[in-house]
Amino acid sequence: MKRSWTRRAAMIGGGAIALGGVGLFASRKPDRGGAHDAYFTGLSAALREAGIAHPVLVIDQTQLAHNMAVTRAALSPAKLPLRVVVKSLPAPALIEAVMKGMATDRLMVFNGAMLADMARLHPDADMLLGKPLPAQQLAQFLDTAGVDAASKVQWLVDTPERIAQYAAIARARNARLRLSFEIDVGLHRGGFPDAPALASAVRSARAEPAFEIAGLMGYDPHVPKMSDPDTAYARSQDQYRAAIATLREVAALDPAALTLNGAGSPTFVRHARGTVASEVSVGSAFVKPADFDLPDLARHVPAALIATPVIKEGQMRLPGAEWLSGPMGFINPNTSRAFFIYGGHWLATPVSPPGLEYSDLFGRSSNQEMLTGSHRVTLKPDDFVFLRPTQSEAVLLQFGDIALFDGKAITGYWPTLNVSA
Repeated sequence: MKRSWTRRAAMIGGGAIALGGVGLFASRKPDRGGAHDAYFTGLSAALREAGIAHPVLVIDQTQLAHNMAVTRAALSPAKLPLRVVVKSLPAPALIEAVMKGMATDRLMVFNGAMLADMARLHPDADMLLGKPLPAQQLAQFLDTAGVDAASKVQWLVDTPERIAQYAAIARARNARLRLSFEIDVGLHRGGFPDAPALASAVRSARAEPAFEIAGLMGYDPHVPKMSDPDTAYARSQDQYRAAIATLREVAALDPAALTLNGAGSPTFVRHARGTVASEVSVGSAFVKPADFDLPDLARHVPAALIATPVIKEGQMRLPGAEWLSGPMGFINPNTSRAFFIYGGHWLATPVSPPGLEYSDLFGRSSNQEMLTGSHRVTLKPDDFVFLRPTQSEAVLLQFGDIALFDGKAITGYWPTLNVSA
């Protein structure tokens, strides 16, 4: 009886171990490691030839030109003018290249520092604020750039209080300001929420001699993230249409004479197929960071990359839990080796060589970021790792001068604007 139970226990235990082994093998992740493809091998060679051995932001000029061509093709049938979003392309020469490529002198600016830079570099440009600025920044711009420069800007307002603040500043400086009204078309990030609120604001602005009403701005990046993007877009257009009607009814304004700004990189293609807006704003789509991998931008290609050298490499070993490194590497081969890079903790994802991952257990670092990979990743010190920014506005300012790649060589550098929020 005892021997029977012993045999039964052994059989059960052996079965459990076998099942556990099967489960362990079934839970193993595939090895995604590999080597740079021809493109990244060529870019690595170009960076070494240029003497670059530090983290750098690279703009592929061929890819940038492609994105401009795709954008022109989308907008041309609708004859929709384009407004360049400065914060998403924060380098003067990059902004100029896109302005020239898109044949536009319209800029959208999002902070006081960049507004001052654009007023100096492009004094005749048509500038629209992309977010309302604190009243103090309006006062500073008037005091430094002057009344004439301020009169060329469309100052965005979103509340009755901001209208009153701007009015007091304009009167004190004998300035005349052009106001555009931010309207909420579904994003719910501020702006006038409905026709009655907008009507009240328009009446207040009309009663102030210092103001001229320039138009509307309605931003709709929520649309592609909704469960039914088509319905969400239709609703946003209805809200925009109601705002236009309000300007016509309350102030007898002709919509054809106003700036009716809409879209953004996530939605400008939808606007090109039909919109009540009279222009669209586009910035990030020209360099296509990873957050903009959207169906409507499928024809756009990544034009911005981070390149950084490997400093150290070796077997992955977790501090204080070294014994876990082997089992972890068995379950996920892509954690078998460790690569410490120059810099790190950027808003970016590794793209080449394939199979590199961040380590949640080891943690992030701005000094020597650790990436893990399988034994099929054969990086050695001084080899380059390439990452793709998830967004452009917060990343392009972090590396100093931008390196230009023409597909074969690094051909020059574009200085960025001063760092600003």
